[in-house]
Amino acid sequence: MSAGSSNKVTPAELNKLNETIDQANLENEDTLKNMYLTFRLGNEDYGIEIRYVTEIVGMQKITEVPDMPMYVRGVVNLRGQVIPVLDMRLRFNMQARDYDERTCIIVVNIGGAQVGLVVDTVNEVRNIDDEQISPPPKTAGADSAKYIQGMGKVGESVIILLEGQRLLHENELSSLAM
Repeated sequence: MSAGSSNKVTPAELNKLNETIDQANLENEDTLKNMYLTFRLGNEDYGIEIRYVTEIVGMQKITEVPDMPMYVRGVVNLRGQVIPVLDMRLRFNMQARDYDERTCIIVVNIGGAQVGLVVDTVNEVRNIDDEQISPPPKTAGADSAKYIQGMGKVGESVIILLEGQRLLHENELSSLAM
């Protein structure tokens, strides 16, 4: 799936990515260590360790829940399980945008809870070795820095690697418990 592509995410693309995730999750912990699902928000590529990812689904109807933080879009019914959905653009204080055919929900397991992360598009599952990862930049008081595990160098590109367990604070996680 190319990041610049504007056509619809096909079921075949989602199936292929989900098969890769399933296969990776069957492997042992050592195999998962350097595996990341990469995705795009705006003009930047991000990655999250595959061990947090349960599956990727296309956009579906999100039911709004009153009195939630702005970045919590609501909940979805995923095969009978109601899960909260966060818009990652809003979580990172980025400008909101309309969802389109490329927008996906990455279902992750954070602290034992299933949570959906809305992203502009998913890219691929890729291996990023420790030698290719630099520490996150030191930014005074930047909230987004607490979510960053490191900066993955891939060729001439940089992928912002997120720390899955820090995407939600414990009090946020308990307030979203469904």
